[in-house]
Amino acid sequence: MAASIKRLGKETLIYGTSTVLARLLNFCLVPFYTYYLLPGDYGIIATTFAVIALLNVIFLFGMDQSYLRFASEHEPKTDVFQHCFYGVLLNGAVLSGLLWLFANPFAALIGIGAQNGYLVHLAVWILLLDVLNMIPFTKLRLERRPWYFAGVRTASIVVNVLGNIFFIAVLRKGISAILWANIFASLTSLVLLSPVVWKELRTQKPHFQKELARGMLKFAWPFVPSGLASLLISVIDKPILVHLVGLNEVGIYQANFKIGVFMMLLVSMFDQAWRPFFLAHAKEPDAKQTFARVLTCFAALGTWFLLGLSFLMPPIIQSNLLGNFHLISPNYWAGLHIIPLVLTGYFCYGLYVNFMVGPVITKKTHILLWITLLGAVVSITTNLTLVPHLGILGAGWAVALSYGAMAVALFRFTQQHYTLPYEYKKLAVIGLACAASAVCVYAFRAQSAGTVLTVKIILLTLYPLWMWGAVKKA
Repeated sequence: MAASIKRLGKETLIYGTSTVLARLLNFCLVPFYTYYLLPGDYGIIATTFAVIALLNVIFLFGMDQSYLRFASEHEPKTDVFQHCFYGVLLNGAVLSGLLWLFANPFAALIGIGAQNGYLVHLAVWILLLDVLNMIPFTKLRLERRPWYFAGVRTASIVVNVLGNIFFIAVLRKGISAILWANIFASLTSLVLLSPVVWKELRTQKPHFQKELARGMLKFAWPFVPSGLASLLISVIDKPILVHLVGLNEVGIYQANFKIGVFMMLLVSMFDQAWRPFFLAHAKEPDAKQTFARVLTCFAALGTWFLLGLSFLMPPIIQSNLLGNFHLISPNYWAGLHIIPLVLTGYFCYGLYVNFMVGPVITKKTHILLWITLLGAVVSITTNLTLVPHLGILGAGWAVALSYGAMAVALFRFTQQHYTLPYEYKKLAVIGLACAASAVCVYAFRAQSAGTVLTVKIILLTLYPLWMWGAVKKA
């Protein structure tokens, strides 16, 4: 068993490295975009990719999950691959044709303007290529070939980054350059995955199996609403902001929203290690005490990251790194105040990941769909309620409150069905220390920038000592 767990940890690290690299490189493009694109143009791109993310769920129609399930049980596996691959190809072709024909009215519907219908045409290619990539990617995961998976992902990321730089900075293609770069990145993935695809398609002639197709569709379709609900929490704010405050504000919001990637990286790395950990230790006598201590340690480390990024990212962004160059163009500084709220939202998502132990161990994962829907409802409601009065700050509150609601709901479920002896006293001390640090910085806000920065650094330096005391003695 130890060897199996070691292999799982190694594969998790490989998969995680490609994910972390993707997010870091995408973040590196943010300064580039803010200097080459006006906020309104960046708003168009942010809205377009938000819609692409939602449509991707419909294009894929849960076939990746269906492949994992049926390829594990059905023989020959080639039948499953062909049904999934040809299925997403047919579904993607039909949906792509409709989007292509109605590109201008669809562009007007999502708020980027009918004159930008050509962006919908480019988005169609991204959607179609991405879903064709997904089934061979899933096959690599099932066959436990992480290096092939990570290699293709890394190559695609590099092509995307270089394509953005070439099309925007050299060819001056404007906002369409970002979509062209994504098209070439997706095409690169498909070319590199073509040996996997060709091997499965040439093994035998396609033959339709009605019962297999019916079973796969029945298994796959629930992943569509759950996938949409999950994505709504992170992307629905852009289309709402477009209609309520305009594309210019969306661009400012998106550039500052991207700062949250640093907290999300911490949560993602924890998530990849946490799930195999609690599954491996679930049957140990002191498992529940161990799981409770993990939450305390995560809260201590997570709040330090939360405060550090909230305190230091705005002055870092506004400082001169290379002469007159800033991490984010001054045209986007009006949105710096949303950064702490976005970071808080991702920290709450980290708490949600901690509480995942309950439904997974009790095998009551159906509750996750309803909790995700709750988060989506809170996100939409908060955006519609606060954005008209607070602008993009309202969208920041929506991020924090939606993930916070999900964490609270999953905490209650876990305590009802798999009660854990959480260290509430220690958690309270950690929460009070975090709040006190934030209040202290707020109290010094009227002082000089140097004084405020000094206070922040002192608090962040002392904070790990306070957390050590809280975890050890409280």
